[in-house]
Amino acid sequence: MRHRHVALFRGINVGKAKRLAMADLRTIAADLGYCDVATLLNSGNLVFTEPAGAKGDPAARIEKAVVAQTGVTSRVTLLSGDEVADIVGKNPFAKIATDHSRLMIMVLTDAKDRAKLAAVAKQDWGREKIVVGPRAAYVWCPDSILESPLLKALGKLVGDGATTRNFATMTKLHALCADRSVP
Repeated sequence: MRHRHVALFRGINVGKAKRLAMADLRTIAADLGYCDVATLLNSGNLVFTEPAGAKGDPAARIEKAVVAQTGVTSRVTLLSGDEVADIVGKNPFAKIATDHSRLMIMVLTDAKDRAKLAAVAKQDWGREKIVVGPRAAYVWCPDSILESPLLKALGKLVGDGATTRNFATMTKLHALCADRSVP
């Protein structure tokens, strides 16, 4: 059975550091034997299908290949297509998060780190809100992403153990997971 995945790269193409062309990323994934390879935006969102019988952890294989071929080091967080569908489908802020660019999805590399977020979720963050799910935290920042005290606190807690995308991007990744005809 073939499985659809999303690989989220942490810190790719932010500022001048860790520059990685998405065409190179697609080529690397295809060279590893993955198919239906696509990228979204220029920020390290890779969607691919893992062939039946594939061996090894795709995240580790992709991380290693990217370093070997480009010199760029970036932590990769892997989600199955089903996990992406679950994250999008169970949005707890669907009724209040009217601007999907301000609803951030903090995807945990290791689901065990969700315990670190539990205490933060119990605190009062004013207009900002957080709900922690099995693989991701939903963070509603109605006023500002860059100045969000909640996002800053979460970043300190998990460091490179998570990567964040806005809900608009997650919705697009979900659509790419369903579209196997993407070049």
